[in-house]
Amino acid sequence: MRTPRDPEGVVVVLHGGASRGDRVMVSPAQLSVLRMVPVARRIARAGRSRLAVHRLLNTHRGWDSQTTPVMDLAWALEQVTARHGDLPVSLVGHSLGGRAALLGGSDPQVRSVVALNPWVTPADRADLRGTRVLVVHGTDDRIAPLSRSADFARRLAATAQVGFVAVPGARHAMLRHGRTFEAYAAEFVTATLLGVPPGSEALTAVLDGAAYVEG
Repeated sequence: MRTPRDPEGVVVVLHGGASRGDRVMVSPAQLSVLRMVPVARRIARAGRSRLAVHRLLNTHRGWDSQTTPVMDLAWALEQVTARHGDLPVSLVGHSLGGRAALLGGSDPQVRSVVALNPWVTPADRADLRGTRVLVVHGTDDRIAPLSRSADFARRLAATAQVGFVAVPGARHAMLRHGRTFEAYAAEFVTATLLGVPPGSEALTAVLDGAAYVEG
């Protein structure tokens, strides 16, 4: 995506996929992949040549015991270390990519995680001790219920600093309120990796310790 000569941090952007377990390969033209392009671009602009932004293309669409996006993320973090050394990392994922970021974000280099409309299950557990976490969820999401990600955020708050922002009227695809999701992701990443104060009152409240904010 964008790799400055001397970045101060790294962002890995994770796309969504299918909740069912299958072996279908991922295409770069897939809508769930393309949906994250503007998010990655917004982060790159906000980073002002201080952040290396990479989009991960998963090996398969599905999520099962043999192939999960968490495995792809682990590989990607190894590549980040090989390429950029021990720079701090932020993960930004949508839907199942958000789930992968939350469940696979325990790597010691990961400084922060942004989950956009994450598709999570009641059984999901994660220990992101020492990591700043932001969950942004549309109130009209019918694919990944807001209640599930809110419950997950409450469980995660036992070991991590977690903020939850609800976006009124937003749906799963992040189309109608896309710029809102993009802005939250970019501002949280630059705040946690670069120390740039966020422009939105919602994120200022989250970074000050608020657990739930209406966006």
